Amino acid sequence: MFHSKADWLNTLKPNFKVLPLKDRLLCGLGAFIGLLLSSFISWLVLGDLNAWYIAPMGASSVLLFAVPASPLAQPWNMVVGNTLAGIIGVSCALFIPNLTQAFSVAVAVAIFLMMTTDSLHPPSGAVAITAVLGGKAVHDLGYLFVFYPVLLNSILLMFVAIFFNRALGKQYPQKAQLNTRTASPTPTQKVTIQPADIQNVLEHQTELLDISEYDLQKIILEAQELANARAVNQFTCQDIMTKQVISLRAEDDIQSALDKFKQVNLMSLPVVTDLDRLVGTLALYDVVEWFRRAADPHASWENHVYQIMHPQVVTVQPQQPIQNLIPYFVERSFNYIPVVEQQRLVGIISRADMIAVLNQQLNLASQQLE
Repeated sequence: MFHSKADWLNTLKPNFKVLPLKDRLLCGLGAFIGLLLSSFISWLVLGDLNAWYIAPMGASSVLLFAVPASPLAQPWNMVVGNTLAGIIGVSCALFIPNLTQAFSVAVAVAIFLMMTTDSLHPPSGAVAITAVLGGKAVHDLGYLFVFYPVLLNSILLMFVAIFFNRALGKQYPQKAQLNTRTASPTPTQKVTIQPADIQNVLEHQTELLDISEYDLQKIILEAQELANARAVNQFTCQDIMTKQVISLRAEDDIQSALDKFKQVNLMSLPVVTDLDRLVGTLALYDVVEWFRRAADPHASWENHVYQIMHPQVVTVQPQQPIQNLIPYFVERSFNYIPVVEQQRLVGIISRADMIAVLNQQLNLASQQLE
């Protein structure tokens, strides 16, 4: 039983995350830019601003800019789905005289073919109807309608979506799998829920879900990390970090850096300035590559560490819980992570430090079970 009208209305609403105002405005801005370019190209090609074509592109822009993580919004779905719908729509317009029958058949066949080719894109239904009901301007184009404006505008809108979403830090198009190093499950997945488990569950689903396997894996892994964090003591980075850090100076010459690598038997070292400000990291393979190109006249100016180091460094704060570091060591195979406070290098946490803490947690867990 519903206790109030509000409870009844909530059952009609989707379980959907409402983005902050800034993100909602950016989604609208992306759609504005994409549709502006798309309609401008249509005007250049067809000599007029065609409201009949803005409709399907407007529907596509909702997916591409508001929910770019949706499987229905991926480039394959956008381009292939619209193209198939355009072909079917034009064919039905040419061979089925009755307009009602023509657009009904066009949408039905388009849905079947899109689902068969894994290119389901809801706005493509509007493309199929447009091909039938677009009037003389569309019918005069015939199958050219598939190439322009359908394919042309679809590709244009897709590239705008790619650049715009990536500029905002969003991954578009979505990656096929979480583990890019190998087809095997990641180390975390091996001891929790594996991709094969998700695939087995999805195979028994009788309806399509508007979420990719990749996103399911990512959500499950992050939820598992939160659950694990509740199950262990909250060590912070300053509790386990090594304060006496072996590092390189940015002004060191590369030959002396190699000597230090030999001395400490490490594969990479942080790079600091005279004030211990962290400015980068240098790996042994960077030095090896420097030796390989030493004979190249263009590389003769490279004499110091700062000239071949990597300035982009993942760092943590002393007060951060060590659970934040696990994905870097497990999923991305980091050897160490610098601990920085006010841009100064104050410590370092190695993979061995993490293993020691986890070993202690395992010992405590086994003692509690005895």
